[in-house]
Amino acid sequence: MLIDDNSHDNFFHERAIKKTDPENIIIPMNSGREALEYLTSKKDPHPDLILLDINMPGMNGWEFLQEYNGLDKELQSRAIIIMLTNSENPAEIERAKTWSFVSEYRTKPLTKEIMHHIIGKYFT
Repeated sequence: MLIDDNSHDNFFHERAIKKTDPENIIIPMNSGREALEYLTSKKDPHPDLILLDINMPGMNGWEFLQEYNGLDKELQSRAIIIMLTNSENPAEIERAKTWSFVSEYRTKPLTKEIMHHIIGKYFT
């Protein structure tokens, strides 16, 4: 699942994901609220990986994490969450580490190499 309000970033990141494995199903979401609604609706497919932007209107990445923290723990345990953002702010990197279910903090753009790292670390 890609959670980013920037459609250009979502398009580019979808391409990077498909280059690592064309069989991946990608669920693009334009906001944290839209993503939470999808996750709590129990629609299939359920994402194994969530790539989350920080700066979004309406509900930013931090607000998404706050709401996500209140979800059922079994639902939380199904997905790896990686912050994927433009910010290299050390305070935001440290803030991401305070969430036990955030696995990594990465800066954009998502590349094929980063995807290979993620797959190798979390899905093999």
